[in-house]
Amino acid sequence: MNKYRWTTLSIILAVLFASTGVCFAQEGSNDALESIVNVQKYNRAIHIMAMLIVGFGFLMVFARGYGRSALTATFLLVSVAIPIYFLISGLGIFGEPELEIDRLILAEFAAASLLICAGACLGRLKMGQYMLLGLIFVPFYMINEWIILGGGLGLLPGGAFADTGGSIVIHAFGALFGLGVILEMTTKNEFDRAIESDATSERFSMLGSMILWVFWPSFCAALVAPELVPRTAINVIMALCGSTIATYFASVAMRKNISIADIANATLAGGVAIGATCDHATYPAAFVIGILAGVLSTFGFAVIQSRLEGMIKGIDTCGVTNLHGFPGLLGGVAAIFVIDGISVGTQVTGIGITIVIAVISGYISGKVLSAFGRRAEPYEDSEEFIEAAP
Repeated sequence: MNKYRWTTLSIILAVLFASTGVCFAQEGSNDALESIVNVQKYNRAIHIMAMLIVGFGFLMVFARGYGRSALTATFLLVSVAIPIYFLISGLGIFGEPELEIDRLILAEFAAASLLICAGACLGRLKMGQYMLLGLIFVPFYMINEWIILGGGLGLLPGGAFADTGGSIVIHAFGALFGLGVILEMTTKNEFDRAIESDATSERFSMLGSMILWVFWPSFCAALVAPELVPRTAINVIMALCGSTIATYFASVAMRKNISIADIANATLAGGVAIGATCDHATYPAAFVIGILAGVLSTFGFAVIQSRLEGMIKGIDTCGVTNLHGFPGLLGGVAAIFVIDGISVGTQVTGIGITIVIAVISGYISGKVLSAFGRRAEPYEDSEEFIEAAP
């Protein structure tokens, strides 16, 4: 009898140990999988950093005589935006903090939107004012992000707004915020001063554009589920191909010859517009969205920009309204037709809220920035940089 009891007890203990081992193995497997996913996110985060520092930086050196300032401002803006985003998100004001690598990517998104905004007023801020712009911009950006994506204030259901790659929250917000800034930060002297470029500055600008083009799939796929990364990346590439082809034909049709400014900018419009639907669209739909974005962006640079600047009495130095504003809004609207089961009311309301917050907060920021003075000479490095020996 005792032998029988010991045998039964041994079997029970063996089963328990085996079950525990399976649990430990399962837990270890989950931890390993999470580590792999985080490493993949880290790789995409570094791609985004290359976009921010090298891509945006060199894209903005098209203004001859302002290359050193544009690159330095890019460094400063990114270096301000990321710590500020981490600090505020860590306070839990806008919900619980994300995982560390996710917070880094979200902070990079904020920095990208800030660089878009800075492109509107590029060349007309003192270097210290760029940093002040970053300090003001990031909290407003996070408020809009919280309302639109996180369901903040109960204005939209959490997670119901479609904007995976930031067509609205990143691109349109940054462009419209910049539009608000230049309403206050443009002077008559700047209207009289042409923004000059030359072959060298244009080639550097094209370098920045190509770097952005190459890494854009990582930008849109940065936080999507692992199984959706391939589809997202291909959609982005299809959209970029569409906008690049469309830009060439639209530029020739509208200007009779190729404009390097169109090629450096409007070719990227597909990446902007596909952001809202990058993980949902079919490949043909992504290509069509890219074509529409390329045509719209080129039309903005060739026709709309001069008329808009005359109407609002403000200069959009980099034409961010044409590259990020209009295509971003196009992408947000396209989601209504591409994503099955989407709430049209939520999508339209989210776009409207972003427009209002961006323009009003941008105008307020322009008022603050103008209180700290203005550059004596726009688009000139020599005002703030030591001149190199001949």
